Amino acid sequence: MSPQGQLPPHDSVLLLRDIAFADAAALLARYALQLQPVADDAPIPGSYWGDAEAGLIGSTVHARADTPVHSLLHEAAHLIVLPPERRQGVHTDATDSVEEEDAVCLLQALLGDALPGVGRERILSDMDAWGYTFRLGSARAYFERDADAAWRWLAERGFIDAERRLRLPSR
Repeated sequence: MSPQGQLPPHDSVLLLRDIAFADAAALLARYALQLQPVADDAPIPGSYWGDAEAGLIGSTVHARADTPVHSLLHEAAHLIVLPPERRQGVHTDATDSVEEEDAVCLLQALLGDALPGVGRERILSDMDAWGYTFRLGSARAYFERDADAAWRWLAERGFIDAERRLRLPSR
């Protein structure tokens, strides 16, 4: 959500239609998640913010062609960090934990590196364009200089290695 309480225009960020749907679905499948396409202009089931934002129900991420990739990865990251037995109870809102939310912001950027043609730099840039707010003024500054607790959170749970690289599950 932008600071003004309104979502910015979609043309300023990378959308699901701009990448290969199969690549996004394959990435989510590595974490035992499904990517469910939603028809253009149909409401997205389980979307917290509405509009084109990705939605969560159980182990499924719902998205339209106009869903921002960063939104898809953010919502998927919420499910990724949950144990499989907790995923089934998720509908729309995955957490009320500030620590988990902070870690998910990092994880979505790392997941960007695992998507061909995307990368963390684009995800961080799109987070800024969308209106994410961080103490140091940008997603990159948070990622690089203000997220020690979130990095620890991810490392303690085995999502990253000692060099802060994403650990992808084996296929």
